[in-house]
Amino acid sequence: MDRIRIRGGNPLRGAIEVGGAKNAALPLMTASLLTDETLVLKNLPILADINTLCNLLLQHGVAIHLAGAGGNCAGRVIELTARNLTNTTAPYDLVRKMRASVLVLGPLVARCREARVSLPGGCAIGARPVDLHIKGLQAMGAEIELDRGYIVAKAPNGLKGAEFVFPKVSVGATENLLMAATLAKGETVLVNAAREPEVSDLAHCLVAMGADIQGIGSDTLRIRGVERLHGATHAVVPDRIETGTYAMAAAITGGELDIMNTRLELIQSLATTLQPAGVVFTEIENGVRVARANGELHGVDTMTEPFPGFPTDLQAQMMALMCTARGAAMITETIFENRFMHAPELMRMGARITVHGSSALVRGVERLTGAPVMATDLRASVSLVLAGLAAEGETTVNRVYHLDRGYERVEEKLAACGADIERIGGGGED
Repeated sequence: MDRIRIRGGNPLRGAIEVGGAKNAALPLMTASLLTDETLVLKNLPILADINTLCNLLLQHGVAIHLAGAGGNCAGRVIELTARNLTNTTAPYDLVRKMRASVLVLGPLVARCREARVSLPGGCAIGARPVDLHIKGLQAMGAEIELDRGYIVAKAPNGLKGAEFVFPKVSVGATENLLMAATLAKGETVLVNAAREPEVSDLAHCLVAMGADIQGIGSDTLRIRGVERLHGATHAVVPDRIETGTYAMAAAITGGELDIMNTRLELIQSLATTLQPAGVVFTEIENGVRVARANGELHGVDTMTEPFPGFPTDLQAQMMALMCTARGAAMITETIFENRFMHAPELMRMGARITVHGSSALVRGVERLTGAPVMATDLRASVSLVLAGLAAEGETTVNRVYHLDRGYERVEEKLAACGADIERIGGGGED
């Protein structure tokens, strides 16, 4: 099993290109199920999760063609054609590998009027239930039962528009119901909908496919169903989590990075949080420049919230950064339970962290020290890479298959900017 070895202490300098957002690409790919014409997606990230969803869509009967898989992210294109859907079952063996697979549920019910989708199962960072997906579809007239670990949904007369109020913000449920509503009869109103850029990106793509959606970017989406959707070409929004991760890589190493193919507005909450910490974000053409203001980092408090608040997917990276800051920082996680599993691994590197419930108190240390560490999930894995970049000595990150789900060629991008980092094949901890 692959590992990543890092010898820390090198300030990062140079430019890193950000790819398309994984969390936008996945729902966009499932939107191909809504039409018998071809959906073309540009700026596609090449990641393990993308491959997993490709395999799921293939078994539904979607024809897939991938082009331009070279070094230029913006040139990567995937063509998806769901002209002849041959299967409406999403099997456990594929769904269990990635929770986002449940996003085929809404499109399949809307277009085929039936679907059988495996429940995703457990998740390392806590429960991520699909009850809101189910309740929303039931409000739109779907008949749903749970049968031996599968969601079995039927709408023999098609879905009907309805008003659905989310009791809590859910990105995945908003995306599933948004896609389903595009082919429902009448108007659907989604209240307290997720406002994340990835949701808006999906909505803009659906509009390009012929959907009638009002309120994009707000917490109330109004969708008037249409008879059919057509093909379209759409560029995946830049990955704000990758953008934020490399921004903190610049900050934790005391370097300066130009992060390209992205926009400052996508990480405004991070920039606002890190300004009093001593990190400067500057807009440049087609990107963002990030550096420390005066050579020092200062502890700042952070609370994760739904967009436009601080992203839960940057919390682990923020904890790594605060481990090296002067003073103390309180980090509070409000989105997922059990999302501090990186804390004990950071403590192996000399971090001073006290976890109490949903909050972690981080007291900065003068320097971290390299150690063998183990990744527990996607964002935790990259937080350990960031810590290794700043640590004295050698750090080995095991279980980097988590990293490959959401970061493309991370070691190559960092090495090109001066990091002493390499991937080691085989061996290590499972």
